[in-house]
Amino acid sequence: MLSTPILLDYQSSTPCSKDVVDSMKPFWTEIFSNPSSKSNLASINASAILEASREKIEQNLLLNNKKVVFTSGATESNNLALLGFARNYYKKTGNYGHIITLKTEHKAVLEPLDQLKKEGFLVTEITPEKDGLISEENFIKSIRKDTFMVSIMMANNEIGVIQPIENISKICKSREIIFHSDFAQCLGYIEVNDLLSDVNMITISSHKIYGPKGIGLLLIDDDIDLQPLIIGGGHEYGFRAGTLPLPLIVGFTKAIEIAVFNQKKNAKKLLLHRNSLLKGLLENNSGLLINGSLTKRLPHNLNLTALDLNGTKFHKLLKSKIVCSSGSACSNGEPSHVLLALGRSFKEAESSIRLSIGLSTNSQDIKYAIQILTDTIKSLR
Repeated sequence: MLSTPILLDYQSSTPCSKDVVDSMKPFWTEIFSNPSSKSNLASINASAILEASREKIEQNLLLNNKKVVFTSGATESNNLALLGFARNYYKKTGNYGHIITLKTEHKAVLEPLDQLKKEGFLVTEITPEKDGLISEENFIKSIRKDTFMVSIMMANNEIGVIQPIENISKICKSREIIFHSDFAQCLGYIEVNDLLSDVNMITISSHKIYGPKGIGLLLIDDDIDLQPLIIGGGHEYGFRAGTLPLPLIVGFTKAIEIAVFNQKKNAKKLLLHRNSLLKGLLENNSGLLINGSLTKRLPHNLNLTALDLNGTKFHKLLKSKIVCSSGSACSNGEPSHVLLALGRSFKEAESSIRLSIGLSTNSQDIKYAIQILTDTIKSLR
């Protein structure tokens, strides 16, 4: 019997890697001056480290003509991109205009867009195909003369499907529409460098790639202007006021470096474990549905619906044995809006699980997980 539950919830968050923790250590107690101040040598030194971190990120991500804006995390980055750009658009044009997104986006995209609706903007939420992917034909049909912004995430946080970002970007560019994409789940897991120049605004998270919590990025094309959400100092190109957390920035920079360097090796390992998990579950259980495309998918994600059982009891029995998720980490336990958008019933959505594999997951963890899930499913049927 396992004394501690198996952790298969690495899409919710990841632990800081040792190298990341070590990189941050001097900046908690030794190099602690305010990097925004230029009034003394210590602050000037801190400012130099801040800008060196920004440059390292640009180099590791092969960025050209983009501003690297530090935020408190992916949620703030999404809010800043969507609210900041839309409000600035209205300020410049006097028009509310039209925005396109997917029904399966993270709530950190959908809720800011709901706010923009209240302010007068028009928003179209496209229903994806049954495999979770956007239909490019439906996307083109949704574009109007007044469409000025599109927000579609690179990889879904619940079902792991990877959207055709390159094609969407080309369509947006041909119509002079600004394109934002949430890359929080994909950096370090799939190759993204070729896509970074195709998207106008990109959200990146630290704690999804073994970096610290409380820090994120918004990458913005140099010629894009945003209305800030937080004011009082004009930091970060005037987009985001507030003293910058240098230890977190240094740690995030290190996490990006490691994630990019090890991406191919890590993806191969994660995919091997994911496929073993899926194979074992399908061989030992009937009535399992895979949610989302299996071919266009993150290597560490598996989302399954177990038919003909009580979802509440299912998750209750698993709670002490496997750390997994019934949906987004930010969904407050409600049935997944992503699965409902894919056509799953309320009951099916309740009996679904997201299993996400981490770099420390081993073959023994996979073996135990298959056994625990199989025993639990059989006990409820």
